[in-house]
Amino acid sequence: MDETSIIISGFGGQGTLFAGQVLAYASMDNGLEVTWIPSYGPEMRGGTAHCTVIISEEPIGSPLIRNPDVVLALNLPSVDKYEDLVPKGGVLVANSSLFNREIKRKDITSLLIPANQIAEEIGISRLVNMIMVGAMTRLKPILPLDAVKKALEEHIPERHKNTLPMNFEALDKGFAFAEKTG
Repeated sequence: MDETSIIISGFGGQGTLFAGQVLAYASMDNGLEVTWIPSYGPEMRGGTAHCTVIISEEPIGSPLIRNPDVVLALNLPSVDKYEDLVPKGGVLVANSSLFNREIKRKDITSLLIPANQIAEEIGISRLVNMIMVGAMTRLKPILPLDAVKKALEEHIPERHKNTLPMNFEALDKGFAFAEKTG
């Protein structure tokens, strides 16, 4: 595996930073090198939030990303900002519940997934982030889905342990959606 750079971007409160943390923990737990850098907009909840994650088998030279291999865009401003930055052959997973336009690029793997709708079917709207991560693990298998689930189980805050079954369901549904439509 070469180095893979990921940007997860959305509104504050959508779990973008936590999704990046889960990927970072899964990478560390599986003996990979990883960086995770959060970034907040002017407000935490409702403003913009994104994080960068780099996963590699070798030491990582720089945690900065110009052209992310993978983008998980949880809202339209994130699609608008990052679509043109994904290199040819990269992956863009976009939450189509929050906008109504196609992905313009044809030289990347893209997936429009109605993540908010899927999360509401599960019963917790905050699961959008795990649905997106599940879809990503199918389109860009950097980490096995089971490794992500194990990291989630081992690193989720104690007060949220009761949501594990629904988080696992969200990961599975995202993966299945990407498998079916990708």
